[in-house]
Amino acid sequence: MKTVVIHAARDLRVEDREAAAPGPGEVAVAIRAGGICGSDLHYYTNGGFGAIRVIDPMVLGHEVAGEIAALGPGVSGLSVGDRVAVNPSLPCGGCAFCLRGEPNHCLDMRFFGSAMRRPHIDGAFCEMLVTEAARCVVVPASMPFAQAAFAEPLAVVLNAVQKAGPLIGRRVHVAGCGPIGALTVLVARAGGAAEIVATDIVDEALATVAGVGADRTINVADDPDAMAAYAADKGYFDVMFEASGNGAALRTGLEVVRPGGTIVQLGLGGDVTLPQNMVVARELIIRGTFRFHNEFVIATRMIADGRLDVTPLLTATLPVIRAEEAFALATDRSRAMKVQLEFG
Repeated sequence: MKTVVIHAARDLRVEDREAAAPGPGEVAVAIRAGGICGSDLHYYTNGGFGAIRVIDPMVLGHEVAGEIAALGPGVSGLSVGDRVAVNPSLPCGGCAFCLRGEPNHCLDMRFFGSAMRRPHIDGAFCEMLVTEAARCVVVPASMPFAQAAFAEPLAVVLNAVQKAGPLIGRRVHVAGCGPIGALTVLVARAGGAAEIVATDIVDEALATVAGVGADRTINVADDPDAMAAYAADKGYFDVMFEASGNGAALRTGLEVVRPGGTIVQLGLGGDVTLPQNMVVARELIIRGTFRFHNEFVIATRMIADGRLDVTPLLTATLPVIRAEEAFALATDRSRAMKVQLEFG
């Protein structure tokens, strides 16, 4: 079977590996669609991010969907032919964080395509994935695989939006309009936000979010002073979602979010300096958000029943044999929002 393997920065290979048979409690999933995520791109362009580096060859990918091809012994609740979205997250269920209802912080998390552990945990960019049956969420037979593969990034956003509280009637600012930022706009609009203002430095990304619910888009590279008006009278927005990982965007958020407002940090970046006096004087709430858990199933349902239309975010689908071309395209934000690989 074909697999997409990262060896080092810019060393991405499509390799043939032998498919395994599912063991007890496992299933074989014929992967049909896989979305290229920002973390995949970090491995591709930089060989990792922060202290997390690829040391050994590792299969990439964690935004996948497919159909059940075989069942291992003892598996129930799934049938051959079922369409499934595959949850890349598998907490242990027994550590302190799992036991107190915070499995996304599991001390023994097994997450697809992660170099955080050694040996690394292979991802799901392969034609036949053997994995725990518990990871598989059945979706309607009519649901396109390409849509089901959006369940993981949408789950990330749903977890983040919950951190902000109800959005009905709220003024929302979204900084960073990559796939996560775009999905945040979608969810905020569906959640009843009164106004959504989105910022980025790429016109094409801004055009996409304008099409899925943003009331106003601002290219802060072309017009760096455009956000200043929102800072008047101690700020305008009730909630900010920082999805760029850019320190300057966060600083702007501190200025334009009203006293008592909430900033939810989704984007990953480097260290930033916070103006403590501003945070204190405005009584701002700054919250991080990390991965997801129950939100994965909710995400599949929201896509399946049409509450959220993710199709405008899919730029291109390339066959797995063109994986390197797909990754190169995905790194070009002027040409791509979300790129998926097609398997089988």
